[in-house]
Order: sequence, then C-alpha cells, then structure tokens
Amino acid sequence: MTSIADLPEDVLVELLSLLPARDLLRSCRLVCTQWRYVVDLTTLWKRKCQRDGFYRQSLDRSVSDWKIFYMLCQLKRNLIKNPCAEENFQHWTLDQNEGDRWKIEDLPGAHGNNPPDPAVRKYFVTSFRPCVKSQLITLKNEGYWNQLMDEKRPEITVKDWYAARFDCGCRYELSVRLLSEDYIVLEEFHPEPVVIEQWSDARWREISHTFQNYPAGVRYIMFQHGGQDTQYWAGCTFAQVPGLSSPSPAAALHSAACPGCTGSALGGRTSVANTGKSQSCV
Repeated sequence: MTSIADLPEDVLVELLSLLPARDLLRSCRLVCTQWRYVVDLTTLWKRKCQRDGFYRQSLDRSVSDWKIFYMLCQLKRNLIKNPCAEENFQHWTLDQNEGDRWKIEDLPGAHGNNPPDPAVRKYFVTSFRPCVKSQLITLKNEGYWNQLMDEKRPEITVKDWYAARFDCGCRYELSVRLLSEDYIVLEEFHPEPVVIEQWSDARWREISHTFQNYPAGVRYIMFQHGGQDTQYWAGCTFAQVPGLSSPSPAAALHSAACPGCTGSALGGRTSVANTGKSQSCV
C-alpha cells in the first residue's frame, strides 16, 4: 500500500507548504528524517512565500534564507500597542504629565490639519508643561527570538510624525533606545528637539531613523516621545499624537501623530524592517 512517505519530493513540498510555519517547525520536522529534510528545503519556504504573497522575482538574488524571510514577513505588524489612542492611555507609561496633562481628543481638532492616514480618528495632546510618554517593546514576546536578533540584526526603522497648531508654537522630542537583557542602552536615536514657531502652517512632519549593524544582544526597544507648547497657554495647547500604519514588511512600532488640539501634534512609529536580505530582516 502506498503511503505518504512514497510521495515524490515535489508533491510532498506542495502538501507541506499548505501547513502553518509553526506546525512545520514544531511537529512535521520531527516526524522522520525525510520530513525534516523537506521542511528544511529552500523550495518549501519559497513556495510558502509565493502562496502568501511575499514572493517577488526581484528577491531571488538578495534573499539568502527563504525560511527566515518568510518568518519575518509573517511578523509584519505594528509592535506599539494602542498607537491611535483608541484605548485611552492603555499600554503607555506617562513619564511626564505636567501642566493640564496629557489629553485625548477627536480629529480633526480646532486648529490643525488632517493626519497622513485618514483612518486615524483620535490623537494624544500635550499641554503647556512637559508631557512625555513611552512604551517598552519586548522583542521576544513579539516573535523575534534572540538568535534572530543576534545573528541577522535586522534593520530597525523609526518614524515619528509631529505637527503644531498654527496659532501656538511647540517643542517636540523623540528618543528610541535599543536595550539589552539588563536594560543597558546598546544604541540610541535621540535627535535635537524640534521647535516650531507660532503661526506655522500646522502641517504634519515626519522624522525617521534606521538602526543598522547594531550590537548583538538587543532584547527591548524603548520608544519615547513628547513635548510642550511654547506659549505656555493653559489648557491643552500643545502636541497631539495619533497612530499610523507601518509600511514595513516585517514588523513595526509606531505611535503616530495627529493634529487638532490647540498647540502641536506629534507621533511616530518604529519598524523592524525586512529589506529582502536575510541579514537585514527581522
């Protein structure tokens, strides 16, 4: 009687490529020597990329490990929780909450412009005294295992959006730190604060940075941003922060900005990007 073990290799590849990656690695690979060999085949993971829409012919020369590439594509999502203020301040730590404190308002607001993403409906608003919030991302909890981060060291791209209310100036700050298991800073992006003068065009601006060739041992990403207005008006007269979706094919963190309060808006995202090269994928 013919069994599944008698199937030609190409047929077995086609069948196994229908299964979830987790089942292939945790179950199928342990069945027998033949299945382990097939699960490790480049052709199987390339076929899975084709099935799930991750494959492009232009990647043939740049992707050295289709299994890793597939896993990274599967991890594509925003890693920052509650980027659009839809869940109040859940998942955020309010590091500084002075003046009239952080607020959440509905877009579009009174004196701002619409954000880049029309799907964003709410935004975080700062005040006339410093308001700063942060979120700590545990990479292992998001599916990025230690060996992957240490050996592949994928590019980590940070993007943040900010804007000012036209009749009130503002100061905006961003800090993103790559941390070790012991919370030691391995690399940091902390640009000079941005000051937007009063009577601006209230348009949204983007700031971005890509971490490359960072040290091994990155286990956490600390995303922190905030600011205050420069007129010291009482009330919510400064920054607003909404959420935008990430274009990264691997993973992303973002807390994006939205206009609409009485001062300025700010926001951002951080993404672990998949460039098609195994050494720069997460």
